[in-house]
Amino acid sequence: MIKKIAINAPRQGLFMITDEIEAIVRQANIQEGLCTLFVQHTSASLIIQENADPSARHDLENWLNRLVREDDPIYTHTLEGADDMPAHIKSILTATSLNIPIDQGRLTLGTWQGIYLWEHRNHGGRRNIVIHIGG
Repeated sequence: MIKKIAINAPRQGLFMITDEIEAIVRQANIQEGLCTLFVQHTSASLIIQENADPSARHDLENWLNRLVREDDPIYTHTLEGADDMPAHIKSILTATSLNIPIDQGRLTLGTWQGIYLWEHRNHGGRRNIVIHIGG
């Protein structure tokens, strides 16, 4: 089964998508298999991260923004704005796809794990995610 969803990510940040993905897994009615997620953009990524304490996500955002600064003079790809090239770099440092096993019809996420779309642009938009579920 392949399904596409669009997530609204109007600003830089982490947007939890766990509930949407879990609903699609239930709809697929597969007891054992694999859920693959792929974001169709070069300035956003997908991560599995802490889902209980928002300070962990805040710290991740601050750390990555410090690591990949918008004002680096080495950038030549600047036509789309100061945040575009850093967004591309951030997406290659994180992930554009994830694989999560399915067991007994459920994602095998740990207790404190959630699935996030990580928007790297200051003004993002609709981000398309392709979900493939196979069993």
